[in-house]
Amino acid sequence: MTIYVDVIWMLNFLFDMMLIMLTLILAKESTSKKRIILGSFVASIIVPISIYFPDSFITSIVGKFMYSLLIILCVCHYRSMYQLFRLLFLFYFVTFTIGGGLIALHFMLDSPFGVSANGILTFNKGYGDPISWIFVVVGFPIIWHFTKRSMDKHAIEKIRYDQLCPITLQINDKSLSTTGYIDSGNQLVDPLTKSPVVICDEPFLKQYFSDEEWGAIKKACELLDFDAIPKKWESRIHIVPFHGVDGKSSYMMAIKPDKIKIQYDQNEIITNKLLIGIQFSDLTKDQRYHCLLHPQIIKLATVHSA
Repeated sequence: MTIYVDVIWMLNFLFDMMLIMLTLILAKESTSKKRIILGSFVASIIVPISIYFPDSFITSIVGKFMYSLLIILCVCHYRSMYQLFRLLFLFYFVTFTIGGGLIALHFMLDSPFGVSANGILTFNKGYGDPISWIFVVVGFPIIWHFTKRSMDKHAIEKIRYDQLCPITLQINDKSLSTTGYIDSGNQLVDPLTKSPVVICDEPFLKQYFSDEEWGAIKKACELLDFDAIPKKWESRIHIVPFHGVDGKSSYMMAIKPDKIKIQYDQNEIITNKLLIGIQFSDLTKDQRYHCLLHPQIIKLATVHSA
């Protein structure tokens, strides 16, 4: 039997690229095309390794797991262990889901399509018969599209609310950019000024302060000692009372910013009619976003064409 390694390698490269793209879509992660190509290339190298070195460490269970981590690191920037393993297990889920669909389609068409312990191999004699190529060219994209559509049914609508968008926040003439999440559940408003409150977490906001300033503000919040707030920040710090989901009254320290820019759809939104609520912890485990945006900002702000 003749094995065309280059053909097998090319097919697995294309398969791996589609699996990685679907994983990123479902995880709502963005990365560059170069990293997707790099990750697909690294993933496809398992083919010649499996053929020429079938007893190598990489073909073992531990080796495959470590190799999968390498693929994810090639595709996405490392932010946290939670984000890394979330993408890894989602990648496995997508692979097993599509693999199961391909096996079912294989039995239905009875095509010469082989599935080995080391991956999907498509070889029989020479370049295969017409059914095998139809299976490869048509079958895999169909299963891929069907899986994506099935997952999309459980996704939240991407219009208006509950979506990620880039923002730039300016405080004391210092501008920093991050990702914000337009949360329809965030209805926090300062009762005195009627300004909507955007909630930002500690990893992002700390960049505007020195270590001493941030420590003093955090201490002032914990001990209710507002005299401990640094003089430089006294005019910008506000206290916003609110009722929690348990019905109990509480308060949040907030900062008056110079302005905020939000990239929303095809427009750039600029406003200073808001407060920045301080959360002394992370908003998410995977560091995907650092701000909870108030939906009212979309209505109040001045919109400039991007």
